Amino acid sequence: MCGFFKKAFQDMKESAKEQHKVDKANFEAVKAESKAQWEEAKAMRSPEKRKAAMRLEREEQLSAAKERIAAANERINNIKK
Repeated sequence: MCGFFKKAFQDMKESAKEQHKVDKANFEAVKAESKAQWEEAKAMRSPEKRKAAMRLEREEQLSAAKERIAAANERINNIKK
């Protein structure tokens, strides 16, 4: 019975160490993401960078809209055939 408890406690110890590694990695990931978000927000204070980011976003939206229009026109043409 003593061996059972010894093994159980050893397993719990190993599990706690591994969980600590996971928790530490998750903490570092959140910390890095937070810093990245801060740097992005700080960069957006620059008028030139903000304008460039907004221009890129508008171009992506325009491209997506054009694709949707083309798909809708193709569906209309398929129906008319």
